[in-house]
Amino acid sequence: MLVAGIDSSTQSTKVLLCQAEDGTVVGQGSAPHPDGTETDPAAWLRALDRAGEGLLSRADAVAVAGQQHGMVVLDDNADVIRPALLWNDLRSAGAAAELVAERGPQWWAQRTGSVPNASFTVTKLRWLAGHEPEHAARTAAVMLPHDWLSWRLRAGPAPDKEPVTDRGDASGTGYFSPADSTWLPEVASDALGHRVRLPRVAQPAEVTGETGWGAAVAPGTGDNMGAGLGLGLAPGEVAVSIGTSGTAFAVSPVPAADPSGAVAGFADATGRYLPLVCTINAALVLSSVAAMTGTDLAGLSERALAAEPGAGGITLLPYLDGERTPVRPHATGALAGLTTRNATPENLARAAVEAVLGSLAAVAGLMTGYGVECRRVLLIGGGARSEAVRALAPGIFGAAVEVPEPQEYVALGAARQAAWALAGTPEPPAWPRPPAKQYTGPAQPGLAERFAWLRDATATWERKD
Repeated sequence: MLVAGIDSSTQSTKVLLCQAEDGTVVGQGSAPHPDGTETDPAAWLRALDRAGEGLLSRADAVAVAGQQHGMVVLDDNADVIRPALLWNDLRSAGAAAELVAERGPQWWAQRTGSVPNASFTVTKLRWLAGHEPEHAARTAAVMLPHDWLSWRLRAGPAPDKEPVTDRGDASGTGYFSPADSTWLPEVASDALGHRVRLPRVAQPAEVTGETGWGAAVAPGTGDNMGAGLGLGLAPGEVAVSIGTSGTAFAVSPVPAADPSGAVAGFADATGRYLPLVCTINAALVLSSVAAMTGTDLAGLSERALAAEPGAGGITLLPYLDGERTPVRPHATGALAGLTTRNATPENLARAAVEAVLGSLAAVAGLMTGYGVECRRVLLIGGGARSEAVRALAPGIFGAAVEVPEPQEYVALGAARQAAWALAGTPEPPAWPRPPAKQYTGPAQPGLAERFAWLRDATATWERKD
């Protein structure tokens, strides 16, 4: 039996065809999406056709893991009204602040698990009501990107086919309660100005229909939830992704409700919870410091490993593009402790690696109050290819580190969900963990304190754009 996992992200569609019994990848394809922060959903279908050519038709079951938070609005005829607003469209920042002020951050955290920011779907609904009232008035139903794609996969669109979602992706809308696994329809209607139809929330491994070629369709989920399932994330493990942005997330038996907004209280794809924190600054900090010191990423890694722990006393605050956690959108980077004696390329390289890891370790620590224990870090993303990042991570996170081999983990998680739906078992199939390199090392004393001091000392610094 073969299963297909689909990762429909901001930038592209990726398809993995896997053996249902053990997850062995037997085929893969990809196709790009248009650039921008809003997209005609039909572009996702065209990309899926290209990426899945020769693959999807061989699958006995299929699931979609999609970019979170996107807004797809449909009219009474189930036609898309306007291009979908994506998670990275920040035009609803004012609407987010308005919504949070109306109910208060404590209410949002307790009822929805998260304090919504401009990424969340609920803020996009409020923006639509205020800026495109004619489109808002026509809106009869709202879907997430993965909902819409799964709906279209189920033998084509038809208004009488009930759209479905899962609790993982639904938990990023701002009008769903992860703790109760139920919609909060009044929150969506308050944001938009009238009631709308929302997808039915399927069980984690439910078969929701079938494709035109007869394959079972699983509920699908959000991209972070798909990655957790693809990694086989277990209690006591924290996944840390170092890409353009940085994220840290973990599975938990208890829901998160952080009124500060730092921890997003998502649900996962299995019935548990997935607290998540995010930073804006990650791998780009490494490439920027590499360019600034006249080298490339490999050279930066080599130099960082040649320096002593602590970078000779240099501490870098890596908020080069502002920051989301903590909420400092107008912050800048800062260097402290620089002297004529320690101002070497090696120490600057070391300070950059320590800064990125130190920032992620600090925000990951915010999840400990929500049923998360960090005994092992799974390090993924482009930044994890750096040997310096791998070597320094155990001492900075204070935990053993595994670096799984590169893989399309979101698509792999979707494929695993498809296999789960096909099997009809209480738990996901026990696919082998991806091969990984193991890293350990002594704790690095003083870094957390120096990082916290510099973060707090520069709290009032802002860019003058």
